[in-house]
Amino acid sequence: MPARELNDLLKDLSRSIVLVGLMGAGKSCIGRHLAQSLGRPFIDADKEIELAAGCRIPEIFERHGEAAFRDGERRVIDRLLRNPEQVLATGGGAFMDPRTRAAIRERSVSVWLRADLDLLVQRTARRNNRPLLKSGDPREILQKLIDERYPVYAETDVVVDIDDSPPKMTTERVRRAIEDYLMVEERGPDATAQRGPEDPAHREVGAT
Repeated sequence: MPARELNDLLKDLSRSIVLVGLMGAGKSCIGRHLAQSLGRPFIDADKEIELAAGCRIPEIFERHGEAAFRDGERRVIDRLLRNPEQVLATGGGAFMDPRTRAAIRERSVSVWLRADLDLLVQRTARRNNRPLLKSGDPREILQKLIDERYPVYAETDVVVDIDDSPPKMTTERVRRAIEDYLMVEERGPDATAQRGPEDPAHREVGAT
């Protein structure tokens, strides 16, 4: 399919694009660049949760606990997903909720920004507002989160490996991966039998 038609396929997408990944993967940064390149609004689910709660996320954790935060997170994301044609960055734990996962699957194209442990440790060290990292050694906590969450994140439609490339370069790889996924989706069920390893429905793109 010519590049122009691929771009049209992405621009004509009536669903949201939802970014999934651990803290430090770059969901907000890449999400803003991707939204700008597509002419779509960018929404940060964590910011929307703070607006709804009237306080910062660390305060929600301190006052009400993680369970209350996750319940509010699920309700906010469900509301946000009713707005089509946006780029939505979700918190690291959002995709772990089965109801949120089902809503994302139904109403969006989901993209996992997959980062390795060293990169996550390096990036999260720059900020001290990560409630989950305050209860012990950040590296050990992140490794535990990787072990718990990455098998579930793998249920997303598209997987893109993240490295230290400039944001614009990473955004272009994300965009191309989504285009490839949509191209396969456009072909319909009959395409499944015709796909080879180089043309998967569940699109994975390694770091370059």
